[in-house]
Amino acid sequence: MRAGRPAEAGLPGAMHTETAIRIRGSLDAVFAYAARVEDWPRWLPHYRSVRVIASDGPDRIVEMRARRSGIPVRWRARQRILTEQRRIRYTHLRGVTQGMEVEWRLVQEAGGLVLVTIVHDLDLRWPLIGRPVARWIIGPLFVEAIAGQTLSRIKALAERAPGAGGGGEP
Repeated sequence: MRAGRPAEAGLPGAMHTETAIRIRGSLDAVFAYAARVEDWPRWLPHYRSVRVIASDGPDRIVEMRARRSGIPVRWRARQRILTEQRRIRYTHLRGVTQGMEVEWRLVQEAGGLVLVTIVHDLDLRWPLIGRPVARWIIGPLFVEAIAGQTLSRIKALAERAPGAGGGGEP
């Protein structure tokens, strides 16, 4: 797994993270784990709850609650599932991370591997302290930590799924 904040990405001073992992398994199964956020509290121990508030085709409004080392966090986001592109996009609508853009990118690689990358961009426009708080606190201490846990757990689930030689869902 890798995480980082390339200087050339996003707006200067804004938070940009990319967290990635390679998963041995079916692209369809990995995509299903990533897209079905309503099931994350069953699958991912750091998620307290996910509630689908509204749904309209590929777009949903979801309220998500997770934990970062015991610290409760929550946000509301618009989720857009782009099945054909194997991407999932989020725009955070409420919470400290309001305005954050998130994209999950899934790419089939050789040898039965799926590269999953989660990209987060946040330009926290609080006077004076917004960008430093986003870059030095929210990004490394919360976003990267939660994204890393999420990818590690999805990897464990997908690699034991039926198509990967195991017996898990989906």
